[in-house]
Amino acid sequence: MMTNLFSIFDPSTNLFNLPFNWLSTMIGLLFIPYSFWLIPNRHFYAWNFILNKLHLEFKTLLGNNIYSSTSTFIFVSMFFFILFNNFLGLFPYIFTSTSHLTLSLSLSLPLWLSFMLYGWINNTNHMFIHMIPQGTPGILMPFMVLIETISNIIRPGTLAVRLTANMIAGHLLMTLLSGTGPNFSYFLIILIFIQILLLILESAVAVIQSYVIAILSTLYSSEVN
Repeated sequence: MMTNLFSIFDPSTNLFNLPFNWLSTMIGLLFIPYSFWLIPNRHFYAWNFILNKLHLEFKTLLGNNIYSSTSTFIFVSMFFFILFNNFLGLFPYIFTSTSHLTLSLSLSLPLWLSFMLYGWINNTNHMFIHMIPQGTPGILMPFMVLIETISNIIRPGTLAVRLTANMIAGHLLMTLLSGTGPNFSYFLIILIFIQILLLILESAVAVIQSYVIAILSTLYSSEVN
């Protein structure tokens, strides 16, 4: 029985109060050797097709530079890592690590910080120019610099909060509906049907949020070159 509604997101367990639930973050790594040891099948071809499509799309977003053909694999790897964790959180009794800012900020903050350090050290003039959009009146330039600086600083926070909030919202809604089952036994079939629809929606959200995080990170990377 849950002590409160948010206990499903509690990372600690009853064994010496240690956060063993964070080990679920590494479960996705168990699926990777599958493509190397078994004969290529439809599952392997499907993942290979997705990987190639993402690589080409990220390469297009990064533009024509010497790093675009190789740096795309950073964002593809991040996409698959978040996707595995989002999907595994939909299974019963598996901890959803992406519903915590601890994990999402650990992904977005170092990535954004590395972009900023690279941009300000190697492309300082470009970073200054990017802070003022073309055609901005002279009187508005100080305000535009302030606005662009604030929007740039909050980027890792918005990436992390977007992922965390979407994961928490869907899981809370499913938990609320499942908890009302004993009170509305006459409408149990309707509740099951709604839960199935929510599960399909959460599966779509798991893919979309992984894609959004990877795309936005790629766009932030392309701005510093």
